[in-house]
This record gives sequence, C-alpha cells and structure tokens, in this order.
Amino acid sequence: MEKFEAIIVGAGLAGLAAAYTLAREGVEVLLLEKGDYPGAKNVSGGRLYVNPVRELFPELWGKAPWERFIAREGVSIMAGERSLKVEYCGDELSREPYQSYSVLRAKFDRWLAKQAEGQGAMLVSKSRVDDVIIADGQVVGVWAGGDELRADAVIACDGAMSLLAEKAGLRNPGNPRDYAVGFKEVIELDSALIEERFGLEGKEGAARLFMGEVTRGKFGGGFLYTNKDSLSLGIVVAIKDLMEGSPAVQAPVLLDEFKQRPEIARLIKGGESVEYSAHAIPEGGFKALSRLYGNGILVAGDAAGLAMNIGITVRGMEYALASGYYAAQTVLQAQKKEDFTAASLSGYEKMLNNSFVLKDFMAFQEAPAVLDTPRFFKHYPELVGNMMKDIYEVPAGPKDRLYPTIKKYLPLKEMWAMAGDMRKVMKI
Repeated sequence: MEKFEAIIVGAGLAGLAAAYTLAREGVEVLLLEKGDYPGAKNVSGGRLYVNPVRELFPELWGKAPWERFIAREGVSIMAGERSLKVEYCGDELSREPYQSYSVLRAKFDRWLAKQAEGQGAMLVSKSRVDDVIIADGQVVGVWAGGDELRADAVIACDGAMSLLAEKAGLRNPGNPRDYAVGFKEVIELDSALIEERFGLEGKEGAARLFMGEVTRGKFGGGFLYTNKDSLSLGIVVAIKDLMEGSPAVQAPVLLDEFKQRPEIARLIKGGESVEYSAHAIPEGGFKALSRLYGNGILVAGDAAGLAMNIGITVRGMEYALASGYYAAQTVLQAQKKEDFTAASLSGYEKMLNNSFVLKDFMAFQEAPAVLDTPRFFKHYPELVGNMMKDIYEVPAGPKDRLYPTIKKYLPLKEMWAMAGDMRKVMKI
C-alpha cells in the first residue's frame, strides 16, 4: 500500500489543473491517466475561452500551445437543400488578450501535463482505476490495476460517465437525456488554404456552429474550428434522440453526410483526415450536475457534468480548468484543518458558487429544456431556408414585393407557435 496526500484520477483539463495547482504548493500528488498519455483519450470540439480562467493560471497562457485565436464567429442554419450563414467580426475579437483559441487536445494536454510534472506532480499513464477505497464511510484511496493506493483526498476527473463518482455514491448511473455523443475528425489542410477559405490573416482563426439538417433535425449540431494547419470538424447529437428517433440513424453517418454538404465540402477539399474520435458529453446542465463532494472525495470537470450547450456557444474546457483549480484549493484548505470530511470539503461547492462556473450554470439552467424543442432543429431551418429562397429568387416574370413574400410564411398560426417558442427562449 502506498499513501499520497492527494490522488487525481483522469488527466484531462480538470485533472491537470488540479495537479498543477496542488504540486505548485508542494503537495505530494499522484495523477492517474488511463490513456497512453494525457490527451490520448481526451476529446473536445477544440475551443477554449480564456477570459474566465485567465487569472487562475496567469503564468501559463503566454506559452500555451494555441492553434489560432478566434477572430471570426459564425452560425449556419441548415435546411435540406439550402442554408443561411451569419458571421460576426468585431475589433474586440482581434485585440490582445484574445478571448478564445482553438486547441488540439492531444497537444495541449501533453503540454499542460509537463507543466504539472515540472511543479512536482507524479503522472502515471496507462493506469486504469477500477474502484474507490472506502473506510468508515470515507473515501481513502483507489484501486488501480490491482494496486491499493491511499490518499487524504481523491479528486475524480474521470470523464462524463464517471465511475468513481458513482462508486462513491455521488451520482446515479447516467440518464440518456442528460448526455450527447460527439464525433470529430481532424483534417490536415495547408495553412494558406485555411486562411484563404475562411478570410483569415496570420494567426487569426474562425469558429462555426451548424444546426438543423446537419443532425437530421435531432437535438444537436455541427462545429468547425480552424487550427494552424488543420480543421476540427464534428457533430454532436443527443443520445436520447438517437435512441428514440425513428427511423434509427447511426451517429457516425451524420458526420459523413455533414462532410458531403457543399457548404462543408468546399472548405475541407484537398484535406486529409488524420484523427477520428468520439466522446460522451454531459449536456444536462445545472439540474443534472452530480454531487460535487463527499467524505474524502471531490468531483470536477465532465465527471461533475460541467459542460454547457446554449445553442450559439458550447463550453466545457474553461469549466474543467476552473473546477480542477477550485478542487485543489479545497484540498489545500482541508490540509490546514487536517479534516477531509464532506463538511470540510463542502467549501468546494461554495467556491464554485462564487465563481463564474456555477453562476453560469444557474443562469442557463433552463437551456437544456428550451433546446429540447424539435421545431428549432427541423421546422425553423426549413422555414428560414424557404423564405430566403423566395426573397432572393428573381423569376422570369414580375417579382413579388418583399413584405407579401415574407408574410406568406408567417400566418397567424405560425406566429402564435413562434411566440410560444420565443417565451421558451426568453428563459435563457
């Protein structure tokens, strides 16, 4: 039996942030990662919003392995045969310090792991954790590959379907309603072509989200982020919709269809797919969060459910970094008191409540229910697409005036239904 001051399970951003923070303060911390290396099994769309966590790790951001800073935002509403794209550019996006960057997790996580090791954290990869060790009602360690590893505190950062949180009694088995599945490809493409196709210069990057037919009208959407010399392209779709939809659709097929859309095909033309990954994503929001702490244990990142989809933005990495940081701060406080009971570790939830993390989740707690409205993903894309078709069409004969053209798509029944949907949207 080996004893450590803290054991962290999972070397994603939450686990790495916790390990870095603890090791920086001289804590003997063991970080266990199931993959071959940090980032080998970690998947995200590929965008990190820095502003919320800038002050937590100010010494890191200047040397982080960013891909491109996001200077152009885009949203596309996709119907079966047409689409409408809205693009935003603002001076604030192109001024330092930049608000967000595209990242490649295999590169970024390995770099952050080296920073944690440089502070003194002990990282062990290819290490599967099977269970928590409980003594007198308190988590006192983990079983990893048959080895009994003990610690004053355990921080569970083992992903969306967290086994450790479940074993510790902090969460029930996952409900399909609260999760989505994401499929992603990294497509290598010459940097000059990326800049030409997306209207970028130098280190500028673009982020685009897609909704509608891209998921065949199911709850979810597509994303595209530009990297230095590659594109991160993917689909996210609700697991519940995949299970209940008729006819059934295989999620990977959606990504193949997405790539064949002319709007996408011209952007990735000539590229080579060099990475393919899939990942479960917590999307239940505030009401689906696990308990964040117990006797001897804290839960952070995806394991706690700290990822958010509000339609026009999808966020998770900054919540992982912040929750890992605050979990580490809680362990430091518990060390001073020599008390690792749930009562002592409850300070973790208080820290998250006072930070942007749970303030965001409480502010957008209605988002999952609002977005679980089929009209947003099927009806409105077709409505908008058909309306724009008639607005821009120039027929052989006389053209109708604009107002009657638009009005025919908005009869009283449709406007009444739209008002009902707007009342839902007002909740977020």
